[in-house]
Amino acid sequence: MNTSPESNWNTFARVNASQRWRKPSAAMGKQVTETLVAEARVEPGMEVLDIASGTGEPAISIATLLQQSSTQGSPGRVVATDISPDPLKVAEQRARDRGLTNMEFTPADVHQLPFEDGRFDRVTCRLGVMFFADLPRALREIRRVLKPNGRVTLLAWGPLEQPYFGVTIGAIVRAAPGLAVPTSGEKMFKFGEPGTLTKALREAGFGHVDEVTKDVPWNWPDTPEEFWAYFQEVTIPFKPLFQAIPPERHDDVHRQVLAAIRNVYDGLEVKFNARVVLASATPSLQG
Repeated sequence: MNTSPESNWNTFARVNASQRWRKPSAAMGKQVTETLVAEARVEPGMEVLDIASGTGEPAISIATLLQQSSTQGSPGRVVATDISPDPLKVAEQRARDRGLTNMEFTPADVHQLPFEDGRFDRVTCRLGVMFFADLPRALREIRRVLKPNGRVTLLAWGPLEQPYFGVTIGAIVRAAPGLAVPTSGEKMFKFGEPGTLTKALREAGFGHVDEVTKDVPWNWPDTPEEFWAYFQEVTIPFKPLFQAIPPERHDDVHRQVLAAIRNVYDGLEVKFNARVVLASATPSLQG
């Protein structure tokens, strides 16, 4: 993804943070990943392109499904891509650890994909489409590399007004009313209005678009304190907001945020629902 520095999810610091909290982060995102994989409708023998794979998901889950469901012949193949090579190195090691032999890892910009026309049966992207710098161009590139009967499945954040962000970003803004959500953070919710992603897909030459907003469990299996430390390190688009907290208000704001998080902690998990937008489409014959 070609994005501005403040909204780049794949900085060196974020990769390190993702590794530090790899297990609880994977547990938190597990059902969102499963939702996307189910919607993608992959089948043995298919070739799948995953955009903005980061440290591996959903590409690894898709490759695992293909490898496990294949009874004979080729199980199919997953090409995991990201504009930054560093997280892909992590993803490649994770794939080796799982014994996956049907994956390849290619640094690539979604705006100029290094693949031939009509190569892939499926294209997926989890929580990345919001940050495409030139959305029409990126979606046209995805359409170009899809087979005529292929299918793209995109998953994006829904609106800002949802529990996960209400007890974090919302709590900061309530505790310090002079602060506002930065532009880099607002980009995360550009598809929160129903139909917005559908419109973009149709304008890029897709047809048969199916869009739905879903609430999916998004639970952190650790303490509120660990969750809040994780959130601040990995949620790069909100860095300007964290940095704008006045020094004299810092401790009070963080106390209020932790109090809000503890309200959804059951002693074992910090329990959220992620409100996400899930859209699938096929290339339009008229496109």
